[in-house]
Amino acid sequence: MSDVSDMQAHAARLMLAAEDSGWSDETVRDLEAWLHESDLHRTVYLRLEHSWRAADRIGSLGAGVMPPSLRHSASSTGYQGGPRWVSLAAAACLVLIVAAGVWQVGPQLYHGYSDDVEVTRIETTIGMRKKVGLPDGSDIELNTSSAMRAALSTDVREVWLDKGEAYFEIRHDASRPFLVHAGNRQVAVLGTKFSVRREGDKVTVLVSEGKVRVDDLNANHVVHSTTITGGDMAIGSGGATLVADSKIRVEDALSWRKGMLSFNQERLSDIASEFNRYNNQRLVIEGDDVAAIRIGGTYPASNPQEFAQLLSDAYGLQVRTTRNEIRISN
Repeated sequence: MSDVSDMQAHAARLMLAAEDSGWSDETVRDLEAWLHESDLHRTVYLRLEHSWRAADRIGSLGAGVMPPSLRHSASSTGYQGGPRWVSLAAAACLVLIVAAGVWQVGPQLYHGYSDDVEVTRIETTIGMRKKVGLPDGSDIELNTSSAMRAALSTDVREVWLDKGEAYFEIRHDASRPFLVHAGNRQVAVLGTKFSVRREGDKVTVLVSEGKVRVDDLNANHVVHSTTITGGDMAIGSGGATLVADSKIRVEDALSWRKGMLSFNQERLSDIASEFNRYNNQRLVIEGDDVAAIRIGGTYPASNPQEFAQLLSDAYGLQVRTTRNEIRISN
């Protein structure tokens, strides 16, 4: 069974447990904890509840089936309680829907909040990369430990980068600009190749080909715009945006697409942080003098052990390895 199917089945079990137990404190705690683990869990639950009601069962759900944290969503759609015996019959139908796998959510495209919009959510774990093609012919490649949502309609193409980094190859369509939202930054393009990386408030945009516009937003209103072209890099944080012209640096920063990390005389502490984005076994640098060593070169992103051994050979640094850490010191 796929991860998505597992989520659907788990959501169905929680619904049935809620109905059967009459919302015991333990049921509430279990369900709320699962819903808060990820936005995808909440989406799965709400879509199951919606599918249940949509099949002409709007009056059959018992009040206990909806968790407290989601009741505002139910009230906005006319959710009503109903007899327990009808609720149990609907529960059986719900299990059949999940088992048949006819209701989909996750990496696959699925209908979003209106009939003419398709939405996809893509997530990657540490060390994972994922490439997907959108129905408009555009391609998106998600880097390690990243999460993104995309919505397409007849009028607009939009993506929300919730965390991490993504590379975009956007098919030209003058009638539908492609928008990437990342924090309080918005990137607008017609057709080009570029990447967006989000680290909290900091957003970095690298353009490989073409031209993009980076908008600074305040309460969803554009307050300042910066246009960058191939070889440019824009770094935005707070209310400021810095633009640098360095095609070589842009190419180095995109080396992750080949499974590599490239550095140009950067501090060892910064290099360790970059390696740690891709690996569960973390590089730990001990001592300010070691952290300040400048390193260049290109290295496999998934092999911090090999990198540590090179440091030992070249600089005589001490390397101590455990299951979870590689500690480097004088």
